[in-house]
Amino acid sequence: MDYEAVIGLEVHVEMLTKSKMFCACQVVDFTSAKPNSAVCPICAGHPGTLPVLNGKAVEFGLRVAAALKCELNPVSIFSRKNYFYPDLPKGYQITQYEQPLAVNGQIPLLTSAGTKIIRIHRVHLEEDTGKLTHVDENGESYSLVDLNRAGVPLLEIVTEPDFRTGEEVRVYAEFLRALVRYLGVNSGDLEKGVMRIEPNISVRPVGRQKLGTKVEIKNLNSFRALERGVAYEINRQIELLQAGKKVIQETVGWNENTQSTFSQRTKEDAHDYRYFPEPDLPPLIVSRRWMEDVRASLPELPWERQQRYMQNFDLSPSEAWYLVDEKALGKYFEEVQKFSPGIPIRTIFTWVTAELPSLFNISAQPFDPFKVNAKYLADLLGLIASGQINQNTGKTVLAEMFLSGKPAAGIVQQQGLSQISDRDEISRLVTEMLLENAAELKNYQSGKLNVVNFLFGQVMRRTGGKANPQLVRAELEIQLKRAK
Repeated sequence: MDYEAVIGLEVHVEMLTKSKMFCACQVVDFTSAKPNSAVCPICAGHPGTLPVLNGKAVEFGLRVAAALKCELNPVSIFSRKNYFYPDLPKGYQITQYEQPLAVNGQIPLLTSAGTKIIRIHRVHLEEDTGKLTHVDENGESYSLVDLNRAGVPLLEIVTEPDFRTGEEVRVYAEFLRALVRYLGVNSGDLEKGVMRIEPNISVRPVGRQKLGTKVEIKNLNSFRALERGVAYEINRQIELLQAGKKVIQETVGWNENTQSTFSQRTKEDAHDYRYFPEPDLPPLIVSRRWMEDVRASLPELPWERQQRYMQNFDLSPSEAWYLVDEKALGKYFEEVQKFSPGIPIRTIFTWVTAELPSLFNISAQPFDPFKVNAKYLADLLGLIASGQINQNTGKTVLAEMFLSGKPAAGIVQQQGLSQISDRDEISRLVTEMLLENAAELKNYQSGKLNVVNFLFGQVMRRTGGKANPQLVRAELEIQLKRAK
């Protein structure tokens, strides 16, 4: 029997507000801040405290929902989601349940199989939990609680079960990460846990409409783990069904070392959480004017930019997405292109995405393409296109531009790097080289044709790489024919 996967995603996005969701505590870097240094009676869940909603978090939520073409609800309600965890101080989480911030959105995916629309079920606001650190030393096991993260604004984005493959899930996560970065809502640092992805996976016989039993993988924070975790869980469930066994509804984790999932707990249903309206928060009312202003302020969205790059610059989907995902690099590419009339797009793309980043890798500096002035790089490409310098010299000039910030023409002039294109001069250089390499010339005459590359290299080395390579090869071919 053939099976197909049915997958829905829940993504939790920590929002880049200065303060927490319901109190004035500062949002700190959880990887470096002293544990429990950003906690007050409200986010610590002390009795008698009252939450106050963070307006910036609402604005960020509206921006994401509008970008996903959701229906924005003018009135939404906060609820208490009751469950006990050591890092959930109140014993419940303030979230939105029956009346969320927004519903019924969509996001277009461009996969290897073509474009697919993924439906967004809901977008809602809630607060994050604290963080547990599990310790096992000297034969003792215990957990340490850090409440710095408790109460940080979260946006949960829930899809319909529209995914069928791990690739679709990964592309969606990449699109969503780019979106929240473009909107200034989230940094996109998955490794820091500021965006956590939780796929709900089930399988069913092909052609059957009834859904299978779903299993949720918790808190995946890399695209690699997401795609591999989904693929593993699909295969695990299919193997269970083929063996005549049942799939248990549960929550599982992903073990990167074993590349497999492991059971954490049985999966709860909504009624297990005993949702009821949060009595300490009034309904959230969003005016029509606010909704319209949010929609009008949206920038060009990542998938829109990808399509524009593909149409205007004839880039492949993956090439266009590379420029989209690295937003600063895409902006830089467009700046260089603007200053480079007549230069092929492919040439600009190669220098911007390969030659320039390699200098940052070598220097181990944080990547910032604008370290090299876009106009200066365009001028450099113009010098190469006009034959004033060759490709190899161009790379040398780019390295100097990277270090000094000087324009290309000035570097070429100061260091005497102009390309040698005088045919008489090149003819003389080739003649002298053949005289100095008589043994290699005899090898060529005896049929060892691969000697040509060595002879070519000798001319280029003699000129410090400044000779026009096309003219050198042409002249070398002429003189070798005569020597036969």
